[in-house]
Amino acid sequence: MDLRADITNAIIRMIEEGAANGDKSLWDHAVKFGMPVNYKTKRPYSGVNVPLLWCAAADRGLERNEWLTFKQAQELGANVKKGSKGVMGVFFKMMPKKGADAGTADDGDSEGGFIPMMKPFWVFNVADIENLPEVEDTRPEFEPIAQAEHVLAASGARITWEGARAFYRPSTDEIYMPTRERFAQPVNAYAVALHELTHWTGHESRLGRDFSGRFGSEAYAFEELVAELGSAFVVAHLGLEGARLENHASYVQSWLKVLKNDKNAVFTASRHANAAYQLIMQKAGMTPQSDEAAA
Repeated sequence: MDLRADITNAIIRMIEEGAANGDKSLWDHAVKFGMPVNYKTKRPYSGVNVPLLWCAAADRGLERNEWLTFKQAQELGANVKKGSKGVMGVFFKMMPKKGADAGTADDGDSEGGFIPMMKPFWVFNVADIENLPEVEDTRPEFEPIAQAEHVLAASGARITWEGARAFYRPSTDEIYMPTRERFAQPVNAYAVALHELTHWTGHESRLGRDFSGRFGSEAYAFEELVAELGSAFVVAHLGLEGARLENHASYVQSWLKVLKNDKNAVFTASRHANAAYQLIMQKAGMTPQSDEAAA
């Protein structure tokens, strides 16, 4: 069994099918299931196991993205239905180098005298498990941050906290967010919400941002850069220490391309981000004072 080839082919198939279906995002069909989690531990799966379980959930038309190993099901007093098919996941176990391997230089995946060994494991969806007891969710309750809640409410933006994705829909002028409890830390929920709120400021009825004329095919990446900077300004103003974006695609390479192609782009992005920041703060009654010489 060539695990790397099997995994790569599964993900390629997912991307190709998404492209063939004309999805706006290749992951849209998958991410509607949310992050795959272990039913017993409530911990999310990580790394390549995420797209692997997304693939399985999409292929089978599953409604829940919760999984258990055969052994875990037994430990809960449940049982896997006869004929059910498990889904392969992988974990890496560090193994000591032997022979010639011990004297070779690290290739970036190894640690000192150890190399990562890929091992498979199989999980079953809760839909394939009978007599499954309810497992208490041990995650701590979400603790709202008053200032951040005030900023979101004072903006007047329509924000719906449900589902598994965060996005701003210009056509309806609405922001959609995952439920607050899906975030690892409350500050992360606000970081993402403020990112989407910065997009919201660009609506034609507010700041009217439109980069299609100047940046063409790179307009989307440029707007994301503005939203990233604008939300960072607000996060810094509110003192939300440790806040980070969760479940957001990385636009770093796209930003670098824009910035390298236009030496003025960073100034343009910062100016628009600052305008968004000022608008959000004004609506919250927290108008920031700026030094024009340093703007």
